[in-house]
Amino acid sequence: MNLKIAVLPGDGVGPEVTREAVRMLRAVSEVNGYEFEFREYLIGGAAIDAAEQPLPQRTLDGCRESDAVLLGAVGGPQYDALPAERRPEAGILGLRKALGVFANLRPAIAYEAVADCSPIRAEVLRGANVLIVRELLGGLYFGQPRGRDEHGAYDTMRYSPQEIERVARIAFEQARHRRHHVTSVDKANVLETSRLWRQVLTDLAREYPDVRLDHAYVDSFAMQLISTPSRFDVVVTENLFGDVLSDESAVLSGSLGMLGSASIGGKVGLFEPIHGSAPDIAGKNIANPIGAIASAAMLLRFAAGLHRDADDVEAAIARTLEKGCVTADLRSEKRKTVATTREVGDEIERALTDLLSQHLAYHAV
Repeated sequence: MNLKIAVLPGDGVGPEVTREAVRMLRAVSEVNGYEFEFREYLIGGAAIDAAEQPLPQRTLDGCRESDAVLLGAVGGPQYDALPAERRPEAGILGLRKALGVFANLRPAIAYEAVADCSPIRAEVLRGANVLIVRELLGGLYFGQPRGRDEHGAYDTMRYSPQEIERVARIAFEQARHRRHHVTSVDKANVLETSRLWRQVLTDLAREYPDVRLDHAYVDSFAMQLISTPSRFDVVVTENLFGDVLSDESAVLSGSLGMLGSASIGGKVGLFEPIHGSAPDIAGKNIANPIGAIASAAMLLRFAAGLHRDADDVEAAIARTLEKGCVTADLRSEKRKTVATTREVGDEIERALTDLLSQHLAYHAV
């Protein structure tokens, strides 16, 4: 197995958590004898500082020539006064568009070992495992026209049936590997785009008779995601709703630092934790690396088809949480002693190497 991976550490805590994710990929490569090549590029604020643009051509070319892209995080208060097209976030939007990744998969799992970190009662949280599939290249974030004039500011939410169907199909396919249930979230009582969204989902569902489809309004769903999270399996929604709801889903895992993501649909996938750059804790070795490491597991699964290795990374995360080895964002009455970013990475790498070696020995017999 040969894999060329573009690594974009980014800003703030991005380099710290990305370093731990790369460690896990190297462990998988070394134990199994794979050939993983890592090449590092600038994006976001780091690229603005070095090249005066958030997505340099060298970075874009390097990503396009790779098999997968691993991203840390971008942004910082020092860039807030820049025009929108020159801010760090423009680098991510531009990269998504250039790679053609139209579906963002964001799993949120309620780990029993850290359930006390969530404000949701344990009996409500138990068994929650939600995959949010967010449309990534349409809606308000990319719709035209947009701008400002003497009357105010305006954005356009726009979707075609084809844009909706392609992301919905990914949601249905993912459900077939899970609990065969898709919830489509919209605002069809108000928005024309949502009425089209609901129509396309209903029509497509006929091709998936083994998958149950429900519809929900976004405002009602936002409440149900917290009050009855275990009832949901795969959730598919448009760009803005998905951005908000996937951040909300972090409460199921106890911390925003726990969630990874995979942006797929194009030739090259983009894998990143959903947390921000957290400049206030950057360089302190206290950021939670689990979201980045979970993103590395998704890279193995979706970019390389290495499902067993991805399972091992995810199992190593679970083992580490069960041992109580967590960063400060998961501190609780039960876990008053916390570990550094590096120490959590060390523990996950030990568990991962053990799991990988066990599988290797089993298949050698």
